[in-house]
Amino acid sequence: MCVQSQGGGVYAARRRKLQAAGCGTQGTMSLEAYTEQVRNAVGEKNLGAKIKFAFNEGGVLLIDGAAVSNNDEPAACTVKVGLEDFGKMLARKLDPMTAFMTGKIKIDGDMGVAMKLGKLFQG
Repeated sequence: MCVQSQGGGVYAARRRKLQAAGCGTQGTMSLEAYTEQVRNAVGEKNLGAKIKFAFNEGGVLLIDGAAVSNNDEPAACTVKVGLEDFGKMLARKLDPMTAFMTGKIKIDGDMGVAMKLGKLFQG
């Protein structure tokens, strides 16, 4: 997991280590690293619907049943979120309901499909 450095900067060796792990210099993982993490979390589970995460920084993560990709396709539900907040939700440091209520995520489409996400990312 990526962690932000304390005290004003990441040393060059630490930065290289974070980047090798798929992290940006600010501690946010890359879209590719998040995609792999979600792919592992989904495993054989099947939502029976398409859910798309559209990231504020650009790029998408699509869960189509049990398949996970970065294809930008129509989905029953689209969740708009920043990569940092997405990472916090995956790490269970940000409650998705709190994120929704505070405007950190926005949901377009079928809210019933969005509610299925809870069972995917439970520990």
